[in-house]
Amino acid sequence: MKVVLAEDLHLLREGLVLLLRAHDFEVVAAVESGPDLLAALLTHRPDVAVVDVRLPPTFTDEGLQAALAARRKIPGLPVLVLSQHVEQLYARELLADGTGGIGYLLKDRVFNAEQFIDAVRRVAAGGTAMDPEVIAKLLASNSRNEPVARLTPREREVLELMAEGRSNAAIGQRLFLSESAVGKHTANIFAKLDLSPSDDDNRRVLAVLAYLNEK
Repeated sequence: MKVVLAEDLHLLREGLVLLLRAHDFEVVAAVESGPDLLAALLTHRPDVAVVDVRLPPTFTDEGLQAALAARRKIPGLPVLVLSQHVEQLYARELLADGTGGIGYLLKDRVFNAEQFIDAVRRVAAGGTAMDPEVIAKLLASNSRNEPVARLTPREREVLELMAEGRSNAAIGQRLFLSESAVGKHTANIFAKLDLSPSDDDNRRVLAVLAYLNEK
């Protein structure tokens, strides 16, 4: 599986390269700036891009903008964004096109190798891998808007785990619920958000995230 990596900190970049290679990923390019990232993505067309938001030369949102520019030329290009802090604007921009293969992780998660590699694989497969803190912020920013405000506390917990890309079975294990109980909560969530139910985990998560993104 081919990966393009963008990280301006040399030690972290080299560490991520070693970690990815240790888990059978082929790192076809490891770059440190926005322009180099865009060029690498268009040249190599990887299975997934792992991208730091803030890259040279501006150290603002150079990495994200390069990734979004590449996605416009390569629709559906899987992108996992890494950020030092929860920045809602960047999360919303990443979600804006409503297609799969997206992730947003805080850099702290990188130090949990299993969690990081799981996120890379999930995004490469066309799914989502949203950091729990990012989802919590997105939900909090919409908590006063209908119909999100109609969700019960338990439904909000289920929604947050759905947004991380978890299946009903995984959600049940996390919340100590049966899979059928999670299914009922999921149906209630879709009904309250006026979204058609779907058996496709990736599509249902993206639908919820797209809905939240519009509010």
